[in-house]
Amino acid sequence: MTTSETIRRVREAGVLAVLRAPSAAHAVAAGDALVRGGVTGLEITYSTPDAPAAIRELVARHGDAALVGAGTVTTPAQAEEAADAGAAFLVSPGTDEQVARAMTATGRAAMTGALTPSEVMRALSLGADVVKIFPASLGGPAFLRALRGPFPDAPLMPTGGVTSENIPDWIAAGAIAVGAGGDLCPATALAEERYDVIERLAREFRAAFVRATGGAA
Repeated sequence: MTTSETIRRVREAGVLAVLRAPSAAHAVAAGDALVRGGVTGLEITYSTPDAPAAIRELVARHGDAALVGAGTVTTPAQAEEAADAGAAFLVSPGTDEQVARAMTATGRAAMTGALTPSEVMRALSLGADVVKIFPASLGGPAFLRALRGPFPDAPLMPTGGVTSENIPDWIAAGAIAVGAGGDLCPATALAEERYDVIERLAREFRAAFVRATGGAA
């Protein structure tokens, strides 16, 4: 899959679930629940033990039905490891030159974190396919809309503070997609293996995105 195809699928998915699970097994089970609920973008963070194993298993289980990537990528070695595990995209919380270059070198879609205009410029200059605005909760949709002024064509994806209620505001502000963590995959639901809760929340997030874009469920 080319990076442009991956970004197209990110736009179609609309919501990337940021999975910080207590184990790889929890991440896989939660990923299954998310897909059942209609959220097909799965970001398995490196704060999850043995994240590459979870990525590999979710890719094997869902194939083209899900878009599986790696999050919290903070070293070049992690970028390479995640790509080898089958990650279609790589997400870093910030923009570090060595990590960004390693991410793009894998041929996978690279999403690096930024908050200020200067950081957005740096992310774009290092070849980011998507700029992850993080933590987006600090400025909200109004801040994202303000960034659209100097960066009208930049693919921006807010992460942090995204809920099913405010997805329409983020999309209206110019987000190509949103990253959703604890509000979509609560730590308590993961710990207690309440995958029914995660599936229900996934349906709510998917429905909110569909309403925001006027698309089809």
